[in-house]
Amino acid sequence: MGSKPQSFATTSAFEILGPVMVGPSSSHTAGALRCARVAVTLIEGSIKAVRFTLWNSFAHTYRGHGTDRALVAGTLGLDTDDERIPDAFELADAAGLAYGFDIAGDDPSIHPNTVDIHLVSDTGAQADVRGESLGGGRMRISAINGVHVEISGLYTTLFVAHQDAPGALAALTGALAHASMNIAFCRTYRTEAGGRAYSVFETDGAPATGVLDAVRALDLVDYATFIEMPGAASSLAPGVSVPDLFDDAAQLLAACHEKGLTIGEVMRAREELMSGERRARSNMARVLEVMRDETTAPIARPRRSLGGFIGGEAKLVAQGGARLDETLLGTTQASAVARAMAVLERSASMGVIVAAPTAGSAGVVPGCVLACAEALDATDDEISDALYAAAAVGLILSTSACVAGAEGGCQAEVGSAAAMASAALVQLHGGTPDQALDAASITIANLLGLVCDPVGGLVEVPCQNRNAIGVAAAFTGAQLALSGVRSLVPFDEMATTMLAVGHALPATLRETAQGGIAVAPSAQSACARCGMCS
Repeated sequence: MGSKPQSFATTSAFEILGPVMVGPSSSHTAGALRCARVAVTLIEGSIKAVRFTLWNSFAHTYRGHGTDRALVAGTLGLDTDDERIPDAFELADAAGLAYGFDIAGDDPSIHPNTVDIHLVSDTGAQADVRGESLGGGRMRISAINGVHVEISGLYTTLFVAHQDAPGALAALTGALAHASMNIAFCRTYRTEAGGRAYSVFETDGAPATGVLDAVRALDLVDYATFIEMPGAASSLAPGVSVPDLFDDAAQLLAACHEKGLTIGEVMRAREELMSGERRARSNMARVLEVMRDETTAPIARPRRSLGGFIGGEAKLVAQGGARLDETLLGTTQASAVARAMAVLERSASMGVIVAAPTAGSAGVVPGCVLACAEALDATDDEISDALYAAAAVGLILSTSACVAGAEGGCQAEVGSAAAMASAALVQLHGGTPDQALDAASITIANLLGLVCDPVGGLVEVPCQNRNAIGVAAAFTGAQLALSGVRSLVPFDEMATTMLAVGHALPATLRETAQGGIAVAPSAQSACARCGMCS
């Protein structure tokens, strides 16, 4: 088996079925929050002032996505599911944190979701940190004080600022060895020979007691800190890599056949190797709890979204009546559509949801799985295995392709979610692993090229209806595969194809609100009336 990409080896199933977060966008809200939360750990002292410079998609849609509030919330140390995120500005004012925003515009040479963060602490220290939001709540720090770095928080990460001098790296590795910490990856970046350097050590397991004090005491060290992101493998358990299961779809199928397990069972085993059975069960219970609430409460008690474009549509579908169910979608699929639309209403009003794999596509998986499970009278364990099957498909897409609309269009968001859901539906119906991946491939094939064109940059229109269409695609893909229809193109190739198509889409059709439906005259008129982004 080939070497795993680091993100694959260390990504929990609950970073795919998650994060549990306040909406409306996993990349522009949750990912942005995490960029700021990691950035503040890279400077000594308490943060007294912060200024954010927004690029590309962030620059165009930050108000409608709550990116500005999420960045401030991350600076304050809030987590992605903290219901105080909408009140971040007021919290910052009360805490005496000065904050501001600059709009830099477009630069195709950098990631579509990029923010530069200038920090000033109460010690007088300053730092400039560049963060990139990768989709699904994942993030990466790509520069510190102008020096290129790569920090994702996927492992326990020790960040050290030090002088570039002979013996510096040996002293640092010696301190970690003395603390019995196993180094998974080590990289050193520097401004120039003999100048400032940054070393990033990614280690298995939680930080050893006292190791940070020992590192800070070294003569050549200026500053050191441990970085841990909620949901990353580092916060779950030591020994996080899982080299004996799979790292692509072909190997996933091989593991299923060799072990006589379903895709969901293989993914569950992988998660339990990472975090332990008790932690895995607890995390899945939390996901199920939120999914059940997000798919039902907005139907019972509709709320208008931030932009006012949606709110109450899920209830309309749920009350469509037996006549429509019988002649159009059918009872189960109609229920799935209503539930999926409900999740988008919850997200767009800055409520707590499960991104699966993103907030913009969060309704597809829970809508499909919970409606079908109810019709089949499935147990919680059967539902959990279906969600694990969805997570396995999402993990492959997250690492082999992309799930962010700003990078791959809506095909990467709703397309990925629909593929995940179709595999889960096959599993719920007792289908084979081959049928599950055939269903996922068929589903993606039918959504290739779907553009991301949110009106006003808000995750409302056409996002809510596209979640409904994602449900229909997932049901169709599962129906075809369970009937014996095969996908000519295997899943790994389909993921590569989706990535290539996404990169071929112009920037105007990748979450910038500069093309597609977003620029239709009626949409722009509605936007002007909304005023959310002005």
